[in-house]
Amino acid sequence: MQTRLTPPARPLVSRPGTFPAFIALAVGLGFAAEAAAFTIYVSNEKDNTVTVLDSGTLEMKATWKVGRRPRGVTLSNDGSLLFVCASDDNRVDVVDTATGKVLRSLRSGPDPEQFILHPSGNPLYIANEDDSQVTVLDVEKNRVIAEVPVGVEPEGMGISPDGKILVNTSETTNMAHFIDTDSLKVVENVLVDARPRVAEFTADGKKLWVSAEIGGTVAIIDVATRQVEKKVGFKIPGIPDDAIQPVGIRITRDGSRAFVALGPANRVAVLDGKTHEVLSYLPVGQRVWQLAFSPDEKLLFTTNGTSNDISVIDVPSAKVVRSVKVGRLPWGVVVSPK
Repeated sequence: MQTRLTPPARPLVSRPGTFPAFIALAVGLGFAAEAAAFTIYVSNEKDNTVTVLDSGTLEMKATWKVGRRPRGVTLSNDGSLLFVCASDDNRVDVVDTATGKVLRSLRSGPDPEQFILHPSGNPLYIANEDDSQVTVLDVEKNRVIAEVPVGVEPEGMGISPDGKILVNTSETTNMAHFIDTDSLKVVENVLVDARPRVAEFTADGKKLWVSAEIGGTVAIIDVATRQVEKKVGFKIPGIPDDAIQPVGIRITRDGSRAFVALGPANRVAVLDGKTHEVLSYLPVGQRVWQLAFSPDEKLLFTTNGTSNDISVIDVPSAKVVRSVKVGRLPWGVVVSPK
């Protein structure tokens, strides 16, 4: 579902002639160190493509054609396969990351938007926005294992580090649905604020963060009790409250920092992971949507849908260091450690 847009803040764009200065900065931040090399994949919803960026230069390395309206993206555990939700084709494309070729398409159910792999690498859990269900798919056999009924317009998918609990958020029902991955049954429904988008577990599996796009909050849920412990709101001087729309969430492995994409507010909120206090707001591109860390968590990448770029955030300093043009309407982002 597309969100209502508000007048954007001015995006951060690299000026012509500044690239050598950026290279100096990049070396300082560790972009170009061979030991830290990685690859960034960005799905472009309007172009039906995936942009591939190399970490050494942050320049476009390739553009791959995929199915129509690509949104969610994720990688196999070894990084050899990229899974892409081709929402308007009702399928998941499997791309060979060595060649950029679509090897096969998986049975996703109608209108796949987001998905998540089990920590073991199989199965794949897919939110079917138009069908109020989660499809559980064996990616090796391309076989539907189960279809789990959830709320209306399922979207976000999160899974506990031990793989025992799957969580789906339903935009219209305004719930986080806890699903037991053994029985594939919903075991709890937790009410959150309006239009929940993303569900993200902390690395220890004890807390679940859920963003509510229209509610303008992030709910922090105790996983053991399934109770909302706290709701975090956001206030940005000069930005109307209805333009502050939390979507993507990423939390560092040590739990010290969390980052929340705030949609058409064109900001990423930086939070203390323990106290949940908002520390700062970082100006990024227009309609910031999804987020992904580099493997060492020194960098964070944001997809900015209506400025057609990604922003690069230096995590230790909590500063935006560059924007990079990609395709039209960038939606999802994932990073491979090679």
